[in-house]
Amino acid sequence: MGYTIFHAADLDWQHRREGDPRLAAGLSDGLTQSRANLLRYPTGAIGRRHSDPIQEEVFVVMDGTLTIHMGEGDDPERHELGPGSVLVVQPGTALQLSNRHDDELRLFIVGAPPERGDATFLPTIE
Repeated sequence: MGYTIFHAADLDWQHRREGDPRLAAGLSDGLTQSRANLLRYPTGAIGRRHSDPIQEEVFVVMDGTLTIHMGEGDDPERHELGPGSVLVVQPGTALQLSNRHDDELRLFIVGAPPERGDATFLPTIE
């Protein structure tokens, strides 16, 4: 029997990249068939708009409100998801996550398969 427990107090929160206000705690080391992260978006944080040709992703809003833009072109669909909401995104769907609200946004994100495709990055939706 295999399992991994991640205690909240032991999570290693790291910035996604230099200058990016988002914080991530990786969970993928405990997974074999998928990848997963916990993410924290402070107010005003905007993720990179992209499309991944391989991964199906599931987003679970734990706290705050997720603003997500989906679709290509200059006028993608915008959706607001509150705590407890779940979004499933199929491979090849362009998306951008952001926190356009006053409270911190916390997400659980899982993607499968664990391989990363050659993501296409698109212009940011402000």
